[in-house]
This record gives sequence, C-alpha cells and structure tokens, in this order.
Amino acid sequence: MSLTGTPFLSTLIALSVVALALPLALWSRVRGPRALRTATRALMLLFAQGTAVALVFTLVNNANNLYDDWADLLGTGDHVQQAADLGADGTGGIALKRLPPVRQTFRPATGPGMGAAGGVRVTQLKGRVSGVNAEVYVWLPPQYDEPAYRHHRFPVVELLPGYPGSAKAWFGSLHTHEQVQPLMRDGQVAPFILVAPRTNLLAGVDTGCANVPGTVNADTWLSVDVPMMVMDNFRAESAPRGWAVAGYSAGAHCAAKLAVAHPDRYRAAVSLSGYNDPLGERDSLAAQTPALRAGNNPCLLLRSAPVPPPVSLYLSGQPHDGYEAAVALEQTAKAPTTVHVVYIPRSAGGHTMALWRPQVVPAFRWLTEVTGLGQVTAGRAAPPRSPSTAGARPAELASGTAWRAGAVRRR
Repeated sequence: MSLTGTPFLSTLIALSVVALALPLALWSRVRGPRALRTATRALMLLFAQGTAVALVFTLVNNANNLYDDWADLLGTGDHVQQAADLGADGTGGIALKRLPPVRQTFRPATGPGMGAAGGVRVTQLKGRVSGVNAEVYVWLPPQYDEPAYRHHRFPVVELLPGYPGSAKAWFGSLHTHEQVQPLMRDGQVAPFILVAPRTNLLAGVDTGCANVPGTVNADTWLSVDVPMMVMDNFRAESAPRGWAVAGYSAGAHCAAKLAVAHPDRYRAAVSLSGYNDPLGERDSLAAQTPALRAGNNPCLLLRSAPVPPPVSLYLSGQPHDGYEAAVALEQTAKAPTTVHVVYIPRSAGGHTMALWRPQVVPAFRWLTEVTGLGQVTAGRAAPPRSPSTAGARPAELASGTAWRAGAVRRR
C-alpha cells in the first residue's frame, strides 16, 4: 500500500475512528484479573495514540511531500548503481554529444495534485553517466500540443525539493503547474517544461547535489543525465539557453550551486530560502569534508571563477534563513553574473511550503524575463518589472513581488 496513496490514508482514518470507539465502548466491560484489565486498557490507549500519530504524520507528509514511499521513510532506498570518478566537469571524459538518444516511456503520475493542470507524467531513468537509477517527473505547458507550436522548442525549469523531500513536492505541495498554467496561456509567463527529478538518492542522507566518487554522482545526475533525457524526448531548448533550475531549502542551495558551477548547462537559477555553505544541511554529503564544502559553495565558486559565469540568480530569504546568503552572493557576483535578491520579512511565516508557495509566480515571471522569453504568445507583451520595495506592503514582500532595494530600511 503506497505511503502517499488514498487507500493508506483512508485505512488510517478508519483505524483512528475504531481506536477512539474501542475505549468508549469497552472500557468498563473489560473482565478478568486486575492486571489483565489494566493491560487491555493500556493497549487500547496505545492503539488510539499510535493511530492518531500515524494519521497526523501521513497528513503532514502528504501536504509537504517529505517522503515519497516506504523506502524513503524507512531509510532503505538506494538509487545509485555506480559512482565512478567523473572528474571536475562531471562527465568522466565522455563525449556527451556522441551518445545515442535515450527514449523513455512515460506514464501518468499518481498522488495529490499530480492529475491537475493537464497532468504530470513520470518515467524511470537510468543515468548513463551518473550511474543513478531514479524517477523523473515532467509537466508540459499548455502550448506544447497546440499545432501552432509543433516546431517550437520550449524552455525548461528543473525543480529541486528540500531534504527530506519528494520530487513531487513542486506539484503536490507548491502547486506550481496549477499556478503557472493560466499565466502561460495568457502569455504572462513563458511556456516552460517543468522537470522534477528525484534528489533523495541514498538512504538517510542528503547528497547535497554533489559528486562524491564511490558514493554518488548527484551533480551529474541532475545537470547531465536528466537534461539529456529531456532534450532527447521532448521539444526542449538546448542547454544552456532556456534552461533554469529552481529549488527551496536544500534544493535552493543545489539550484544556485548547479547554475554557478555549470553555466554551460543553465542560464538561471531560483533559490528560495537557500544557503551557501553545505553545512547548512548537516546530513549533506557535501558538508563532510573541507574540500567538498568549498567545492559546493556557490559563493566560493563565484569568488574563485576565472571568468564570472553568465548566469542570473533569483534569491529570496528571511533574516537568518537565506537572506544573508543571498546578499553574500550579490556582493560577490561580477558582471555578467546578475543577482536579484528578494527580502522576506519574518512576519511572512517560517521555513514552510506556505512561505514558498506564493513565491512561485514571481519567480517564474522573473525567469521569463531573464531568459529573454517574455514575448511568447503572439500579441502578448513581456511582463512588467517588479516594483521597488519602497513603500511595499508585507504581503508583497512575502509573495516575492518586491525588489530588495530599500529592504534594509524596513527591517
């Protein structure tokens, strides 16, 4: 029975009702020696407590997409078949352009929100370079199947969850496809293909989106294998034009790091409540040694780059939860790198889906601008620039529609 499926949730609800009814109906009817009566009543209370805790956990898990299946929850899942040393660029010297196209079979994805806005599809991808074998979710924009767009190549946004977190979270919890679909139809947001690959690749540890020889090649999985599969199976723009990566929490760190480290693969990145030092997630493999920490810190990567990468970064955060890291990147960046910082006040809420959900649309408007795809639908103009934060209301700041200018004065 699926951890996130309706049958499991329905079973828990039914068991919770039974667990509540049993003490009410049988408490005074228990017979036998005193020790037996006490043990029986204790078991009834434990049963009631256990089902209540399980039900609450399941509801929270379904709302936040923390664990995708039983293997993720129990720490028994392993999606790494091999982890060769692939070198500094993560390709192992393989001529990627000479690899034959990979053809994948997709099926409708199941779970909360996955059938909305035209539906999300899923495939099991065996990464030819990374050695990772895991699922990838894909959503196609409304224009994709329209005859007028039959020769059009679409931009792509790769979506990364936090840790722990399911690849489904951007669809099931943040409702990204439901939020952007009507804006895509109206030409306010470019018709991006949305791609959400699994990032929980090893049991009980965050990969930090890093390549660790002998353990995992998460960077190559996300920046090489998944993009190649998408370009082989869909009418997607070739990298880096039209390619972006977005994430929240641990996924935000990964998004910024991947874009800065691989400007030949990504044009832009969106980071919601991210951090620079991989130690921001203590369970991250990238935080285990000084060399890994330095090699996966986007701020240090920018500082040491021989030539500033031509990438654009959208970074949002609250004080002590992403904002300082965003400012550090802004202060480090040099042209042609551009950094757009959005200050989120503490009054907007904490490190939760409720904070990130209203930031989806502003982030996609920004992506439409920086990728140069503002005028997508005939007769539609590019979305206007966001206003200054001067005089902005907290709700505007919380939604990410305000620019950072003046944020310091409002703290």
